[in-house]
Amino acid sequence: MVIVFLASLTAGAVGALVGLGGGVLVVPVLTIGFGIDIRLAIGASIVSVIATSSGAGATLLRDGLTNVRVATFLQVATASGAIAGAILAPHVAAKVLFLLFGGILLVSAILMVRKVSNDGAGEFTEDPLAARLHLSGTMPSKHGLVSYPVTGVWPGFGMMLLAGIISGLLGIGSGALKVLAMDTAMRLPIKVSSATSNFMIGVTAAASAGIYYWRGEVMPLIAAPVALGILSGSIIGAKALVRFRSSTVRIAFIIVLSLTAINMILKGLGIE
Repeated sequence: MVIVFLASLTAGAVGALVGLGGGVLVVPVLTIGFGIDIRLAIGASIVSVIATSSGAGATLLRDGLTNVRVATFLQVATASGAIAGAILAPHVAAKVLFLLFGGILLVSAILMVRKVSNDGAGEFTEDPLAARLHLSGTMPSKHGLVSYPVTGVWPGFGMMLLAGIISGLLGIGSGALKVLAMDTAMRLPIKVSSATSNFMIGVTAAASAGIYYWRGEVMPLIAAPVALGILSGSIIGAKALVRFRSSTVRIAFIIVLSLTAINMILKGLGIE
């Protein structure tokens, strides 16, 4: 339990830094590192995701990086998808879950490689719907508050619905897809995307956590040290996010996603 706690602490710190929520890293750690059944690992992960969002989300909201209006709007899609994914999960084979998990992360990492050199902001037209909903915002920088517009609201909403389904299936906050949707489709700065993702993942996980608990797939002896470790680590990662450059956050995001994806794909193929 101590080793699981320490591993979860690290996963929580890294997850909060890149907006993944830690759950996406805990599932590979529990299944590959400790040999725990993937469904029990998913049950522990989904509880830990709620803890991560509580720790990192509050810190990043106070630092002014979270776009609460964007999070509230997109949460409608992710919560609905999460419930649907949790209902579908028992009917999907463990091997398929591994391959799906790894494949999604690998595609996310490849798409992010193209944008390493910028922070996700740029010169583009604000989406009319974003203007009506007042989704555009500001973020702190060395030169004071910097304004940024929001575009691609409906494509982002669609990607969030998919992220919710994946979250319910795999017991993660689907932070990878959330960051990708906000960064690529909605063109939010990478730090804002990561912070808003951390704010959202807890609600997404909570939407499906009850279903996993009802099926008996949340084991307290696994979930407790994982949740405590990730909660502590997420606070550390959230504080570090403010200090790192946008390009550094993006590179860390790509490296973590790539390594995790390869491990999960190999596991799904039966290669130790």
